Amino acid sequence: MSEPEIAKPSNFIRDLVVADTKSGRFGGKVVTRFPPEPNGYLHIGHAKAICLDFGIAREFGGRCHLRFDDTNPTKESQEYVDAIMGDVRWLGFDWGEHLYHASDYFEQLYEWAVKLIKAGKAYVDELTVEEMREHRGTLTEAGTESPYRNRSVAESLDLFERMRRGEFPDGSKTLRAKIDMTSGNINLRDPVMYRIRKATHQRTGDKWCLYPMYDWAHGQSDSIEGVTHSICTLEYEDHRPLYDWYLDQLGVHHPQQIEFARLNLSHTVMSKRKLLALVNEGRVSGWDDPRMPTLAGLRRRGYTPESIRDFCDRIGVAKADSTVEMELLENTLRETLNVSAPRALCVHRPLRVVVENWDEGKVDQIEAPSLPEAPAAGSRKLPFTREIFIERDDFMEVPVKGWRRLSPGKEVRLRHAYVLRCTGVVKDPSTGAVAELRATVDPETRSANPKDGRKVGGTIHWVSAPLSSPATLRLYDRLFLVPNPGAGEIDFRTQINPGSLEVVEGARVEPALAAAKPAERFQFERKGYYFADPKDSKDGEPVFNLIVPLRDTWGKSAG
Repeated sequence: MSEPEIAKPSNFIRDLVVADTKSGRFGGKVVTRFPPEPNGYLHIGHAKAICLDFGIAREFGGRCHLRFDDTNPTKESQEYVDAIMGDVRWLGFDWGEHLYHASDYFEQLYEWAVKLIKAGKAYVDELTVEEMREHRGTLTEAGTESPYRNRSVAESLDLFERMRRGEFPDGSKTLRAKIDMTSGNINLRDPVMYRIRKATHQRTGDKWCLYPMYDWAHGQSDSIEGVTHSICTLEYEDHRPLYDWYLDQLGVHHPQQIEFARLNLSHTVMSKRKLLALVNEGRVSGWDDPRMPTLAGLRRRGYTPESIRDFCDRIGVAKADSTVEMELLENTLRETLNVSAPRALCVHRPLRVVVENWDEGKVDQIEAPSLPEAPAAGSRKLPFTREIFIERDDFMEVPVKGWRRLSPGKEVRLRHAYVLRCTGVVKDPSTGAVAELRATVDPETRSANPKDGRKVGGTIHWVSAPLSSPATLRLYDRLFLVPNPGAGEIDFRTQINPGSLEVVEGARVEPALAAAKPAERFQFERKGYYFADPKDSKDGEPVFNLIVPLRDTWGKSAG
């Protein structure tokens, strides 16, 4: 797969890499890595990291590794591994032969841990999690040393080997680095390197019951792979001294860890724990629910990889955390789809109109462009018949001031077709609701303005009643009602938008859309951009997901 072109805006990470390559640091090489944990699906925040990691490597003629930091077997699965690989490829990147797993290095990591024990830099501890927390201290108070901190090297070596053999129960012992319990950086207060976890690993099976902590596995994996620039999100900034300490004590290749601000997007959550809760509690249909910020969800909703890469480029790379408004992501997508999504007509909530001055059985095939700004994209035929459907919301029996759509005695332009005048209203005798309209068309206005120069109201869309096809629409909105769900002590679940999904049965689409293939995108004129659901669309029974409305409608008043 050829990788996409990556824009090269200046940012502090790129500037640092430029300086390193000019100075000859790392021999002028640039090797990055994208290191997801296979304990969930990737989300839009990961897309920023992917574009940065792969983009920097590509720009400087280097390489980017895909490495799974699979150090917690109780939360990881092959399903997540496969999904992550698919998402990275969908986004437009490829790691080539450089696919790795932290579990590939378990033996080397164990040997290095033994080296630190022998050097008096690590020891086996027997404090419980609660006791360890009590000993750790606070941001303003130093920690206190474990009573096991000064046990002999020989004893720690023996216990560590027996931990590997599975002689002790889960949680009974850990291996800790011996650094400084009085350090102002809590991460340096004798951090845990290994814990006992008798769980089957999805790659190594039951070979290990001793698993490395992320901070221990991460930097050493970078070193083994020859990574030069280890790009991390900002929460790892306080962990960098530990990253450096491990590598310095081992005396091995020492990559440069660089931190940047993660992507926070309004009206959604990025925590894997919260996303997993949404899935497990049935509040969404799965990791690929189109309301989810996961790449799988965005892909199923109809987002394009180009729009996500462009979005990541626009938000840039910063050193301070901030929240990006959802509108920026949506507007970026609109720009992409405006020049690529073929136009189509779809009436969401049909209201039948009988054109009384049109002959029964007469069909006028009206030519309409597929992409107005790209004539080479061709056109499609819209059959005009005596009976048509218009949008129920485009008719008002008693119009409000400024109403430019259809009402009794008024004219509107039918998109690509004729000027239509409403001549009568038929109501349901039992409810009094408008059931049908009577109308006439001006035959002289086929794709043209009235010759007498009279003013016509707005333009509305329509489809032929007998020749259109039924379709199911899924109208998606933002998953949460507030920009920052779960802020403070509020349960994020209470802020879910109850109107985030509306299923519309009985919509009518122009004839060509009955054969829409799964994963095809369209602009439904006057409505928005839609995507034929790749899972649920069937031949002759299309299901269209609303990707994004034509313009931002969030918070607008009804009317």
